[in-house]
Amino acid sequence: MNLSVQLAPKHPRGLLLANPVMTASGTFGYGTEYSHLFDIQKLGAIVCKGTTLKPREGNPQPRLAETASGLLNSIGLENIGVDALIKEKAPVWASWRVPVIVNIAGETVNDYAKVVGRLEGVAGISGLEVNISCPNLKAGGAEFGANPDSAAEVTTAVRKATSLPILVKLTPNTSDIAKVALAVAEAGADALSLINTLKGMVIDIAKRKPLLGNITGGLSGPAIKPVALYMVYEVAGAVDIPIIGCGGITTASDAIEFIMAGASAVQVGSASFANPRAPLDVLVGIEQFMKKEKIDNITELIGVARR
Repeated sequence: MNLSVQLAPKHPRGLLLANPVMTASGTFGYGTEYSHLFDIQKLGAIVCKGTTLKPREGNPQPRLAETASGLLNSIGLENIGVDALIKEKAPVWASWRVPVIVNIAGETVNDYAKVVGRLEGVAGISGLEVNISCPNLKAGGAEFGANPDSAAEVTTAVRKATSLPILVKLTPNTSDIAKVALAVAEAGADALSLINTLKGMVIDIAKRKPLLGNITGGLSGPAIKPVALYMVYEVAGAVDIPIIGCGGITTASDAIEFIMAGASAVQVGSASFANPRAPLDVLVGIEQFMKKEKIDNITELIGVARR
């Protein structure tokens, strides 16, 4: 049974995963936090939490709020910064079999380019995931991924600054995600991750004010799965590069839906908070499904719902 997937077929060095199950940024730390709970080396890839040029303390508390079938988070990209990541985390990753992809974020296009420049040539890093759901400070705070031009601008800058494979993580908070996806693909992305969280909020009726310290947060979990699945299906028909599906994946059945919609791989995110072994459980379930259906290669399932 062959579960391997290639996420960067057009890239000189490629990005081959042993299987299609990845972790989602921001939900699995740097991977080291989960290594004592199960064999993380069995996963297809680990995407670390969002990394910025300088360390960030993140947003004011409270930062998390449970919703019906979901979770609102307003972490604010709290992280140790790229220099500490290179010094403290990358040497550990270099000894791992599972590839590690660094999620990067910035407030300006130049920020993205500088972070990527620091990561160039660092052992233990197999690729980059570019978070374009960040607010563009030079455009009045609108998300970089909200329109094709700004999304392509970031992608172009990153492509010029690195020789690593690039995944670009798309925001659902846009009027036409297929147009954004096409612009990013044309600007040099090797693959696309989608979707990032949906913007939402909760009001504390006792205090009569927003519950989250930053007012709004990103909605993730099972509640957003139908939206994410549709967007993967739509984008799969617009681009010719691999797609990584993300959004509400809790079970193997969820993951298989995304693969059938056109995703080459999937990311398990919020499910890890309730069940730290969720990514491994999803992988085992995919293997069981393939065995039951007598499917020899995972590629046989990619996009079958589109045919």
